[in-house]
Amino acid sequence: MRNLWIFLNRYNAFFFFIIFFTIGIVLTVKNNAYQRSVTVNSTNEVVGEVYQNLNVLKKYITLGTVNDSLAAENAKLKTELLTLKNIDSAKKIVVKDTLNNPQYTYLSARVIKNSITLRNNVITINKGSADGIAPDMPVISPGKGVVGFVMDVSEHLSTIRSLLHKDTKVSVNIKKSDALGSLVWGIGNSDYRKAFVKEIPNHFKINLKDTIITSGFSSFPPGIPVGVVTNTAVATGDNFMSIEIKLFNDFSTLQYVYVILDKYAVEQKELEAKLPHE
Repeated sequence: MRNLWIFLNRYNAFFFFIIFFTIGIVLTVKNNAYQRSVTVNSTNEVVGEVYQNLNVLKKYITLGTVNDSLAAENAKLKTELLTLKNIDSAKKIVVKDTLNNPQYTYLSARVIKNSITLRNNVITINKGSADGIAPDMPVISPGKGVVGFVMDVSEHLSTIRSLLHKDTKVSVNIKKSDALGSLVWGIGNSDYRKAFVKEIPNHFKINLKDTIITSGFSSFPPGIPVGVVTNTAVATGDNFMSIEIKLFNDFSTLQYVYVILDKYAVEQKELEAKLPHE
């Protein structure tokens, strides 16, 4: 207490100056219209700038939540779009309610771990069995392209066997000619932007920049864009043609994915399990 009194006594002139200066400003602003107007306008400008900066900070903090909600909304729209594409417009009578009971639905998920430099790359997402995800479900990106297949599932997380994995194989075809082939990654390649389509019959003519899409024969719905042809003369020693493609998907920037839930996947798997093994 004594030290505080000594401090105030030593600097009393400064404190009196601040007090009288403040009183003077208040009286000037209160009794003069021009000064009052200038002060109010300046105060409003400063407060507005502060609120604007706080809003920018608030938007940045909530950006993750906004992205999650947008991804979920996009998943819903993709489901509806895919349903509309699959409606057979040539039929006069549609028995199934395809809009309310679609075969495919999309579930958005956020990537929490990813790799692109390994021989067998795996992706981890923030959705699991509690969200309806099961092994072998196909996964695509929000833009264009195949991501891979669900590998292992826990209650709230899942791992995805990336397309950049030696065991991943997807049935695709050439959009222009409908030639079937198998999309794989590797064959001495370590570029995460390139892949190969093998087992294409030799009698098909393939041109550079031809578009590759999913065929619908390997869990993925048909017609999902995969990439474009960049090399038609890949030597592999096979009896079929192999081509190199540039993937639409950039795995290095993958933040969100869509897991595709096929309503008839379990039924199809159980039915095909009854087939005799050759």
